[in-house]
Amino acid sequence: MSRHLHLNAFLMSTGHHEASWRLPESNPVANTDVAHYQNLARIAERGKFDSVFFADSPQLIGDIGRRPAGALEPTVLLTAIAAATSRIGLIATASTTYNDPYNLARRFGSVDHVSGGRAGWNVVTTAGPEAAKNFNLADQPAHAERYDRAAEFLEVTYKLWDSWEDDATLADKESGVWGDNSKVKPIEHVGRHFQVRGALNLPRSPQGHPLIVQAGSSEDGKGLAARYAEAVFTAQQTLEDAQAFYTDLKARTAALGRDPSTIKILPGIVPVIGSTEEEALRLERQLDELIKPEYARQQLAKTLRVRPEDLPLDQQLPADLPDEDEIEGAKSRYTLIVTLARREKLTVRELIGRLGGGRGHRTFSGTPEQVADAIQEWFDAGAADGFNIMPAVLPSGLEAFADHVVPILQQRGLFRTEYTGVTLRDHYGLARPTGRTRSLQEAVS
Repeated sequence: MSRHLHLNAFLMSTGHHEASWRLPESNPVANTDVAHYQNLARIAERGKFDSVFFADSPQLIGDIGRRPAGALEPTVLLTAIAAATSRIGLIATASTTYNDPYNLARRFGSVDHVSGGRAGWNVVTTAGPEAAKNFNLADQPAHAERYDRAAEFLEVTYKLWDSWEDDATLADKESGVWGDNSKVKPIEHVGRHFQVRGALNLPRSPQGHPLIVQAGSSEDGKGLAARYAEAVFTAQQTLEDAQAFYTDLKARTAALGRDPSTIKILPGIVPVIGSTEEEALRLERQLDELIKPEYARQQLAKTLRVRPEDLPLDQQLPADLPDEDEIEGAKSRYTLIVTLARREKLTVRELIGRLGGGRGHRTFSGTPEQVADAIQEWFDAGAADGFNIMPAVLPSGLEAFADHVVPILQQRGLFRTEYTGVTLRDHYGLARPTGRTRSLQEAVS
């Protein structure tokens, strides 16, 4: 069977370029406009995307002077999008560090019911000390500790989703018996981080388990992904780096006894599309010229754990940056940014421009054919199973991709022309899990 691309639309307010909100056509308050997101999801569904995706963090990120700030809680937003669409998958981010398994199992199970089996959960551990201070903690838990908690969190969540058997609901009006108590069981989980009795107060959802997505590329992140993830969102700047990540993660997955084809690796790409290459580059320059360097430098300094004054705009990064081992949050993104700057000998100003479009994800400007070529090159070279499409400007960038790039990929036999299933698992070619309760010891040994 021939491979086909998987395409996910990563939606962010007015677009992924930090200056997109300043364009004349942009709605600067789109970040809280439900109709805006419903329209974006319908565009992605028109393009036969596998899914839409929302990032999230339990904190206010950055200087609100820089770009639209504040985000609707994504699982709430997904229920509104579910009502406006019929096939496209719906993925939201939620933290295992600042939630409890029972609430999240119920929340994502509910979205799966509401949407008819289209829910996915992007599992993150949440880097940075600021989020911790919103949850009665003085600082973030250590990196390894967060991932240890995440593994147990997922185990508890699976048990809760499986605490109802599929046929527990009888709805037998004649006998007056609604459900079979023998088919709903407490999970009685006692572990290092959680004690959860269960059962879940929600029947098993259409997919059995909502799709599990993971987005960390550190060693701990790759270990978690290899064990649990069914899709992985990653940031890679070069074909060689993407191939190395792809090969490594597929091998880790196989080593744990999983079929590597059941984990889909989707690097991010920020396409800036024009009818000609010149038009695309002109839009890219227009966006970059709207970046306010001081805002961007402050954010870069925070990421690199240095002072803004240590980053003169027209000089390269200082030589004495912290080692990755000293970074407790967002290790892989820190390494990507520093490697990019060193490899291409970028000044801070140039680096800010590169990061302004996609925060470390690959950016590409060109015609629809050139964008399709760039996607196919990585797909054919064993660097990706598909892509996390991150339009620089919304909605126009998503419209351009859906209406002009997708038809080229379809003509080349690389992407579906129609949905062939109804659930998110169907789109990813994944089986519905049978009801089961896996022991924590078996899963983490």
